[in-house]
Amino acid sequence: MMAKMGYKQGQGLGKEGEGIVNPIEVKLRPQGAGVGAVKEKTDQYKAEQRRKAEAKGEEYEDSSDEERRARKRRNERKKEERAGGVGGGRRKMKYRTVEDVRAAAPGLELPKAMLGSIVDATGGTTKLLTSTAGLMTPVNVPAETEADKIAKRERLELEAFIEAWHGLQERKVVVEEQQGHLQMEINQADDDIEKMRQMVMTVEGLNIANIDWGQAMQKLQKLQQDFRHDIESYNLSEAAVATITPLFKADLDDWDPLETPSYRLVEHLTHLKPILGLEKTSNALATSNLDIEPEQRRYRKQKTTTPYESLIHGIWLPKLRSTVTRWDVHDPSPLIAVVTAWRPLLPPFVYSNLLDQQIVPKLTDALASWNPRKRRHHHKSSSSDAPHTWLFSWLPLLPSYHLDPKASTGLLVDAKRKLRRVLDTCDVSSLLPGLEHWRNLFGTKDFDATMLRHLLPRLSSHLSQTFDIDPADQDISPLEHVFLWQPYFTPAIFARLLVAEFFPKLHSVLHQWLTSPEASFEEIGAWYSWWKSVIPESLQRVQDVTAEFDKALRTINDALNLQERGISLSELPAPAAGPVRPVITAASTATAASSTPAASSTSKFSQQQELSFKDVVEEWCAENDLTLLPMREAHTATGNPLFRITASVSGKGGVVVFFRGDMVWCQKRKREDGFEPVGLDGGLLDRAEGK
Repeated sequence: MMAKMGYKQGQGLGKEGEGIVNPIEVKLRPQGAGVGAVKEKTDQYKAEQRRKAEAKGEEYEDSSDEERRARKRRNERKKEERAGGVGGGRRKMKYRTVEDVRAAAPGLELPKAMLGSIVDATGGTTKLLTSTAGLMTPVNVPAETEADKIAKRERLELEAFIEAWHGLQERKVVVEEQQGHLQMEINQADDDIEKMRQMVMTVEGLNIANIDWGQAMQKLQKLQQDFRHDIESYNLSEAAVATITPLFKADLDDWDPLETPSYRLVEHLTHLKPILGLEKTSNALATSNLDIEPEQRRYRKQKTTTPYESLIHGIWLPKLRSTVTRWDVHDPSPLIAVVTAWRPLLPPFVYSNLLDQQIVPKLTDALASWNPRKRRHHHKSSSSDAPHTWLFSWLPLLPSYHLDPKASTGLLVDAKRKLRRVLDTCDVSSLLPGLEHWRNLFGTKDFDATMLRHLLPRLSSHLSQTFDIDPADQDISPLEHVFLWQPYFTPAIFARLLVAEFFPKLHSVLHQWLTSPEASFEEIGAWYSWWKSVIPESLQRVQDVTAEFDKALRTINDALNLQERGISLSELPAPAAGPVRPVITAASTATAASSTPAASSTSKFSQQQELSFKDVVEEWCAENDLTLLPMREAHTATGNPLFRITASVSGKGGVVVFFRGDMVWCQKRKREDGFEPVGLDGGLLDRAEGK
């Protein structure tokens, strides 16, 4: 049957003949025998494995072959060891001459009779050893006599005696080395005892009744100099702190930190830094507060504090707590002088406690209460209360987690957030004192972006609501108020503000004047020239401003042309109506960063600009805990989408607004169809909160 399927006798199974040739054999294990008692591989299995190995060009090796080769290698190694004389014990010295014996044991006295009768029986023949160098001529001895036996025993005993003598010599060397080490330890112990005796005498000398700072400094500096390397091992800091504690307490009782920041204590403690254990901690604190965990904002305390740390924490820190309580936060210099003078002497956890628990809370409260509008209302100067006069000088002394601009909390983050809120609510008719110092704190890029988002819309609202053009009785104070802020914006950005809020009113009044019956072109020309002189030259050089003045001039020329042609000036085309260009745009944001103005008139880009202003409003809402919700409705007149700004988590109440250019148009009270422009200030915040 297998032949019909293609099987050939003598070949393996399978299409290619790679299978087995002979049937599988089973080898029975004797009853009661465990695994390994007999060899499990059958002859058929070995033959199949050998055939497969030969087909692959390899050599088959079974376990029995490997065992035979391993036994052969072990036997060869044993033969080599025996041939080479490798043994487990001490190799015996073979002495060929009497001189060899004497040279092997110098200083060992041996009887001459013994040396003269030693027989060398180590070779194949028996020889006598004499005092001559080298091997003597062998003398045949017919038979071993009794004297030969005695000589042989003497030789063996002599060799054993020499070996024992060598052992004693080696032991002698070891004993001498041990003796030297012990002597060195004894000498070191004597030196330590003497040092301890002197140290005890010096420490006992500190126990003086009514000791003053002069005596204490003299004795402690001597102790510090003589035993500088033993301060930690013998805990000399404890003795030093015990000595200065009464003096330290007495001086603190009479010390006013705000009057004399450093005092004499700083000088005394600085000289005693090594013995007080301050050399290791002061450097780490002065660099970057490495022992303060930014995440937990606390010092990673050890299991126990040192005596000096206990002294500062228990006596000095309470004194500073009472000082900070009565300290005027707007006068930072005295307390900064105290912290700066004592900082190298403070343990890290004490320094962290002083800042985080005492000073920073007062700074935070003062920052929260900063209100420039309130100060002006009471007719008091606010320059001394501005944060740049009392807050910025603390920043170099604060730990890093208070200075991280990307953190969610920290004094620097609170200061930036407070400035944004002040810009949203301040009176734009006058500058904020010290605003230029905030640029250094923010960085130019962040500062320009903050001014662009929070102040520029308010300047635009100020011009829109308070500035009017009246040739008969012109009041330019609102425009002058706006020009006060010009140094904080690029000319291109400020030009966009004028294009959005000033020039539309200028063109409208110019058209009304030109079309009025009593129009005087001479007066209009003088009025036009006067307005050009009002605008700063830096802004007149901007292309947008130049284009607007050229537009006004073209309007005047068109009116003259109509008059010359005898056409009524009422036919003069009115200026284009519609929403003005937004002040805050995506291009404006790029301008704040790179000082490169950009503009576009396509509808797609205008949508991007309005979305940019919407982002500004969303950010303002987030800063004031408000929510901006789309209402899915449109303003009936303009078609702009309506939004609801509310402080309620339910999304109800608040105020309905829409965005037009860079302005927020807010629904009037009790009039659902009326909207008025508002700024991102306290008024809109009150409306959103339902006040």
